[in-house]
Amino acid sequence: LGLRAMRDLESLNRQPGTATHAMCTFLALNTGSQQLLPITAIAVLTQAGAQRPTAIIGTTLLATLLSSLAGLVVIKTLARLPIFRVRPEAPPSPVTPPGTMAPSVELVRLDTPPASPLPARLATVALALCFGWFAWLLVHPATPAADAMATPLWMRWTNSVSLLAVPFLLAFFPLYAALRRVAVYEQFIEGAKDGFQTAIRIIPYLVAMLVAIGFFRGAGGIELLTQAVSKPLAWFQFPPDLLPMALLRPLTGSGTLAAFSDLVRVHGADSLLARTGATLFGSTETTFYVISVYFGAVGIRRTRHAIWAGLAADLTGALAAVWICRLFFAPG
Repeated sequence: LGLRAMRDLESLNRQPGTATHAMCTFLALNTGSQQLLPITAIAVLTQAGAQRPTAIIGTTLLATLLSSLAGLVVIKTLARLPIFRVRPEAPPSPVTPPGTMAPSVELVRLDTPPASPLPARLATVALALCFGWFAWLLVHPATPAADAMATPLWMRWTNSVSLLAVPFLLAFFPLYAALRRVAVYEQFIEGAKDGFQTAIRIIPYLVAMLVAIGFFRGAGGIELLTQAVSKPLAWFQFPPDLLPMALLRPLTGSGTLAAFSDLVRVHGADSLLARTGATLFGSTETTFYVISVYFGAVGIRRTRHAIWAGLAADLTGALAAVWICRLFFAPG
């Protein structure tokens, strides 16, 4: 879906090879990306024997909210700087030979998506009310425990969202699609075919990015970065054990996953560091991977301020993960 959106944005681009402001904004949103279900992090915690692996859903929602806002603020701010501005170019006017008429321009009207049928809307409202009632029972139980009621109200609501997010989404999507008479299986098959072709198309850019990352890591770039940023991050009370994850995340997802799995193995699946690492994993993105694949697929060479906005979103997501998890999960 992201590559298709990027191709559509490129079709509106009057300066091929240069990222438009809409493309940069789209990638900032993609990097900050409001995370609904951090499936990979939950799977690692579950495999390690965590008692509440879904507890990170609420913290990830809050952290990605902050990272998305940071990405948007940075993208809007940098777009005003002269160094990132692009002088608009008027489209070339066609040359019409004398004595001939100029070709007519055919206007294409985009079809408006049909409104949702009444049964689908009613079922969606009923499902939302049902899960809202479940959340209310979790926040205000009939026989509340003393330690549970000592937790702030907003924190109890966030914990209820963490518990109910997975069953709600699993029930919502197939129910809503069935009520709108969408052939879910057939649509899935067509999407899988299109995804396979997309994977083949992005392989060259993916290989180039992975080779560059391999050279960077092999030359000791990660160690140098760790030494350079360890003291500044200490001012924000950033745990040193999370530094490898935070530095690897913009570069490689597999490397970050390996660092996160090792963190869980050493400190335990229910430790504060493991939950913080899971929230960090879910609230940040492989910025250079996203930019190289998305821009490479449409031939963009001048990325303008997209990288800086993506890195700002990653930094905000990492810091927010530490602060939010310390607030939610730290003892006392």
